[in-house]
Amino acid sequence: MTSDVAVPAPETAATNGHGDAHTTAGFGALTLGSIGVVYGDIGTSPLYAFREAVIAASGAEGAPTSAAVLGVASLILWALIVVVTLKYVVILLRADNNGEGGTLALMALAQRAVGTGGATIVMLGIISGALFYGDAVITPALSVLSAIEGMKDVTLTFEPYIVPLTVVILVVLFAVQSRGTARVAAFFGPVMCVWFAVIAAAAIHPIIQQPQVLFALNPLYAVSFMLHHGIIGFVTLGAVFLAVTGAEALYADLGHFGKRPIQTAWLFIVLPSLALNYLGQGALVLADPAAIESPFFQLFSQGWMRGGMVVLATAATVIASQAVITGAYSLTRQAIQLGLLPRFEIRHTSEAHSGQIFIPRINQLLLVAVVLLVLLFRSSSALASAYGISVTGTMVVTAMMGFVVIWKVWRWSPFAAAALIAPFLFLDLTFLAANLLKVFEGGWVPLALGSLMIIMMYTWRRGSRLLFEKSRKLEFPLADLVAMLEKRPPQRVPGTAVFLTSDPLSAPTALMHSLKHYKVLHEKNVILTIETAQTPRIDPAERVRLEAISPTFSKVTLKFGFMESPNVPKALAIARKLGWQFDIMSTSFFLSRRALKPAVHSGMPRWQDRLFISLSRSANDATDYFQIPSGRVVEVGTQVTI
Repeated sequence: MTSDVAVPAPETAATNGHGDAHTTAGFGALTLGSIGVVYGDIGTSPLYAFREAVIAASGAEGAPTSAAVLGVASLILWALIVVVTLKYVVILLRADNNGEGGTLALMALAQRAVGTGGATIVMLGIISGALFYGDAVITPALSVLSAIEGMKDVTLTFEPYIVPLTVVILVVLFAVQSRGTARVAAFFGPVMCVWFAVIAAAAIHPIIQQPQVLFALNPLYAVSFMLHHGIIGFVTLGAVFLAVTGAEALYADLGHFGKRPIQTAWLFIVLPSLALNYLGQGALVLADPAAIESPFFQLFSQGWMRGGMVVLATAATVIASQAVITGAYSLTRQAIQLGLLPRFEIRHTSEAHSGQIFIPRINQLLLVAVVLLVLLFRSSSALASAYGISVTGTMVVTAMMGFVVIWKVWRWSPFAAAALIAPFLFLDLTFLAANLLKVFEGGWVPLALGSLMIIMMYTWRRGSRLLFEKSRKLEFPLADLVAMLEKRPPQRVPGTAVFLTSDPLSAPTALMHSLKHYKVLHEKNVILTIETAQTPRIDPAERVRLEAISPTFSKVTLKFGFMESPNVPKALAIARKLGWQFDIMSTSFFLSRRALKPAVHSGMPRWQDRLFISLSRSANDATDYFQIPSGRVVEVGTQVTI
C-alpha cells in the first residue's frame, strides 16, 4: 500500500531510487520513517493474526492442542520469511520503476517493456489497483477495532462502548486528512519503534517459561501440520495470511524511503520483533489454552500495563490506517495519470513534499465504507474473514507482473524468470485459494469493492479510447488547417492563445469553435498537449518539447510522470527559457468542455455508456486539475455522442 505521509528527507530517497548514497544521519532518519509508515499494517497484525489462525486450526476440537499452536506459529514465521523477506525484501525491491515501487509502477514498467502488446498487463494493473481499495477499506476497520477490543481485557464494563468508540476514532482520523499528515507523521516512526520494542519485550518471559515453543522455528512443524490436518489446515492457511498483510507496503513505499532503509528496518527491527511476539503468544497458549481468547493483550499483566497497551495499540493501528488512507490517495493519483480513472480534485497539503496530497472524494467514500464495515461486522474476528482476499489477489498479480519485468527488463531467460517466480506464485495462489473459502463469511466485501473498481477503471479506459477514436474521425487535420489560415488569415488580435488537446495531429475542437464563432485569430497560437510518461517523474530538462508549425502556430508538449501532479503554468515557465515568449497575463487558455450523450451503437453496452457518462460528469474541472489560473480560461462547449 502506498503512502505519502511526510518523512525526514524523502526527496533524497526519491532522487537516487535505492537509498544507496545517503549520509548516515539521512539513512537513520529514512529507516525510522519507514518503520512508522511502511510497517504500520504488518506491525499490528499480531493483534489478531495468531488468535484467528489458532482458532481455525483447533476446528471442532475447541481447545487448541500443542500441535495446532506449534504448527500455526511455524506457518506464520515461515510465511514472514518466504513471502515478505525473500519475495519482497530480496527480489521485488530490485524491480523498481525509476526508484518507485507499487503495483501501478510495476504495471507501467512491465507495459513499457512489453510495448504494444501490453493489454493483459494493463488489465492485471487494473485488477491489483482495484483490489487495493478493498484493502484500504478493511485495514482501518479491522486494525482499530482489534485495538479497541483490548479494553474488554482491562474490564468488561467497556464492552458496549467498543464499536461506538471505534467509529468515533475513525471519523476523527478521516476528518483530519484535509489538514495534511506532516505534523503527525513526525511521531509515526518513534511510536512504532516503541510498539515493536514493547511487543518483543513482552514475549520474552513466556518464551523462557515454555521454551518448547521454539520448535516452531523448524519448518517441518508447518509442513507436518498441513499434511495431517486436511481441510482444516487449508482453512488455517487463510488465517495465517493475516500475519503478512501489509507486505505490499514494503514495495509500494520504495520511492519514499529507498531500498536499503526499508530492508534494514525489516531485517533488524520489524521481523525479529514480530517473530518474538508470535512465539510469545504461542508460549502463552501452550501454558494456558484458554488464553486464546485474547493472547496478544494477555502477554501484559492486568492493570495499568494492559490499559497502557490498549492506548499504544490504538495509536499503532491509527498509524497503520493512516498509511493505507494516504496510499489510496497516491494510488488514485497514479490511476488518474495512467488514464484508469477520471480527474478527481487533488489538493496539495504541503509545499515541501509533492507526495502530500488529499483527495476529498476518495476520503469521503473510504470513510462511509469503513464505518459501514465496522457497524456491519462489529468485531475483529468477523472482519478478519473479510480480510486477506484483496491482499492475496494483489500479491498474485504482483508476482505475475514481476515475472514479466524479470524476463523483459532484467533480460533473464523466460525459464530462469519462471523458476525464480513460480514458487512464490504457487504460494500466493495457495494463500488466495485458502482465503476464497472465506467468501461467504465476509470475503465477499473486498471482492465486491474490487469488482466495482475494476468495472469503473475498465469502463473509463475503454470509453476514453472510444471517445478519442470517434472525435478523431470528426476532426480536421491540424497541418491542413494551419496552411489554410496562413494563406488566408482571419482578423488578428493581440496576445497568445493556448489550445489544450489530447490529439496534437488534429485541430483542437476549441480552436475550430473559436474560429467559427469569433472569426478572429490571436497573434500567437499554441497547440498544447499534456502527456503522462510510464515513469514516476520526469527530469525538468525533458518536461517541455517545442515545435514550430508556422510563423504564428507552434506545438508544445508537456510531459509529466505518473506520480506527479500536472502544473501547466510552472511547466510553461520552462518553455520561456527555451525561447518561447510567454506571458501568463496576455495568454488565454481555450478548453473544450464535452457534453456526452449515449449513441445508438457506441461499441459498449448501454449500461457501460451511462456509467462512462456519469464518470465523465463527476470528473474534476481541467482548469483546476492542470492548475491553470481560472481567470485566463475560455471554455467552449461541445456535444458529443458516444
